[in-house]
Amino acid sequence: MKIGILSDTHTKTKLAKKAIQHLIDEGAEFIIHAGDICERKVLDMLSDSGVRYVAVYGNNDANLTKYHNQYNLVQEPHYFKLADIKFKLMHLPFYMSPDSDVVIFGHTHEFECDYKGETLFLNPGETCARSKNLSECAMLEVVNAYFHVSYYTRQVEDKNFFAQHFSFERKNRA
Repeated sequence: MKIGILSDTHTKTKLAKKAIQHLIDEGAEFIIHAGDICERKVLDMLSDSGVRYVAVYGNNDANLTKYHNQYNLVQEPHYFKLADIKFKLMHLPFYMSPDSDVVIFGHTHEFECDYKGETLFLNPGETCARSKNLSECAMLEVVNAYFHVSYYTRQVEDKNFFAQHFSFERKNRA
């Protein structure tokens, strides 16, 4: 299963649209937004994408609470299962305990992909290109006993994303 991941879109809806479309073009079957969505338009993009999704509130998303029942918005930490993988989703990196197979978080605006013990910790970086001239997102592909992560970056002025790939053997696969 391919799971597209983005975070920290903030007010940059055009960058969010490009990242979401890129993840779909790369085969995302599910999309996760790790918070600081900021704009209802981004929620509309996720909802209208034709792909199942979940989005967690970030520290800048108080304005979106009035739409809670209209979208798949969750509070952190949010636990769920997808493709027999246990996920923990949050925005703020305050619940970094390895109590799931994959921990997805945002907030830092920095890409992180680290397999510690039996848990993959994954932050897709910033889609909004606020801290650097890069719009970032990631794809997690679960294949048998492996996690494959593609980290996508795009210079704001460029059309295409550049990919870096990481693979981890799942130690806790039954």
